[in-house]
Amino acid sequence: MQAQTRCGLSLVLALDVSSSVDPQEFDLQMGGLARALRDPEIVQSIVEAGGMQAMAFEWSGRDQAVDVVPWTFLTSEADVFAFAGAIESHRRGFDEFPTALGYALGHSAIRLDRAPLRCARAVVDVSGDGVNNEGYEPALAYKNFDFSNVTVNGLVITGEKPDPVAYYRRHVIRGPGAFVEVARDFSDYEAAMKRKLLREINGAALSFLTDP
Repeated sequence: MQAQTRCGLSLVLALDVSSSVDPQEFDLQMGGLARALRDPEIVQSIVEAGGMQAMAFEWSGRDQAVDVVPWTFLTSEADVFAFAGAIESHRRGFDEFPTALGYALGHSAIRLDRAPLRCARAVVDVSGDGVNNEGYEPALAYKNFDFSNVTVNGLVITGEKPDPVAYYRRHVIRGPGAFVEVARDFSDYEAAMKRKLLREINGAALSFLTDP
């Protein structure tokens, strides 16, 4: 049997496209993520970590989860640039649905379970600008889906009420070393995403230090 590719990180990028995100903010989110991925420091971190397995999907209502990029193993600058290009060119699937955060987390767990590789670490990277307002809460997702050995981090865009930063810290993040990165608004999304990705990817590189 062929040995599995060595993999330090499975990363799910879960992107909020609920009705509170207008077309300009959607472009700032997708373009900001693409530019953050292309940043030389990010590319270098991915390559030096030995690569990572990543996928991205947009989410909003209970049944509105659309894959943006399927699972892809990124090991080179060309891989990362192609992945970023697919994100940047993605046409929004939905724009009129509420914020079903619990369902987004459930979808993330299903995607991780179906990933082609089993990596040293698994991270769900949830971006959003509001609290759950449709369907079950994150706590029920954590109760009913397998999040063992999964870290859930948040990137929160401030400005909505009630405060999404406090909500993410209390109800969304989960697992070893989980954290919330804050963007002041959607124009700050790229910088916040770069900070977040560096923490997540560099953790994948360190995970190999504990290999037997």
